[in-house]
Amino acid sequence: MSVHRVVALLPERVAAFELGIVVEVFGLDRPELDVPWWYELTLCTEHPGVLPASAGGFAVVVEHGLSALESADTIIVPGWNGEPSDTVLEAVRRSRARLVSICSGVFLLAAAGRLAGREVATHWRYAERLGAQHPELTVNADVLYVDGEDVLTSAGSAAGIDLCLHLVRRDHGSAVANAVARRLVIPPHRDGGQAQLIDLPMAAHPDDDPIARVMAWALERLDQPLELAVLAAQAYMSVRTFTRRFQRATGSTPGRWLIEQRVRASLALLESSDEPVETVAARVGFGSAATYRHHFTAIMRTTPTAYRRAFYAAVA
Repeated sequence: MSVHRVVALLPERVAAFELGIVVEVFGLDRPELDVPWWYELTLCTEHPGVLPASAGGFAVVVEHGLSALESADTIIVPGWNGEPSDTVLEAVRRSRARLVSICSGVFLLAAAGRLAGREVATHWRYAERLGAQHPELTVNADVLYVDGEDVLTSAGSAAGIDLCLHLVRRDHGSAVANAVARRLVIPPHRDGGQAQLIDLPMAAHPDDDPIARVMAWALERLDQPLELAVLAAQAYMSVRTFTRRFQRATGSTPGRWLIEQRVRASLALLESSDEPVETVAARVGFGSAATYRHHFTAIMRTTPTAYRRAFYAAVA
């Protein structure tokens, strides 16, 4: 099996949780996955040796210096602290690899001049400071991550999991990304208005909860009208009671949740077929292609056509 070289660039004090995410997703062999290639992870730093963690009282031994960046296909900065040296900045500037940052790692990429004119994500605590230090950036503090094709940035800590799974999805498709999520024993989707390219979320224990039961029932019938009154009747509730309990359980209205599920159900169709967008829209329950495109763009932050162009080849 061929490999894709992932290099994690570490500062003098290591962000342990963020590094752990990178190691779990890209540092383990997964021969059970039916893929033509997988990742090979290397850790590097400016001065190889023992690097203390930023908290917790332990250390990480890093054997490789900055020369490891020269052969990288993807460089990940899992957090950064302190001022990067000119040597580190020049090494990042020279690289033609795909660049990825988690949380505060975006500060290093920005200092290297690799983010000018881009929209980026970071932890909400750092957003104002990042924008003040780098006015050439558009800082989005409301999303889990931003995919800029060759440069990808994520919000704080756990959002790095979402971004790393997104990278796997980009490279290998949704089935492989979801398989990795299952191996990590994490949900393959986190609700919210973020551009998360993960398949259908499911509530837990649908047999015990009428709201979860209706959600499971609806997911099997996305191509049908599914009016609010129909969903409420399925739960044996009034529309008002159902809406209130649904919002309390999910944080979303039934209508908004249904739109999101239809959009996400369309991802597999876009990835694995060349059906016209109009056909895909109808198969997941949208009344028109125009309505589908509108909601797809609002949720996924790209168009159905652009999504298909980015993912169809990888899945094929």
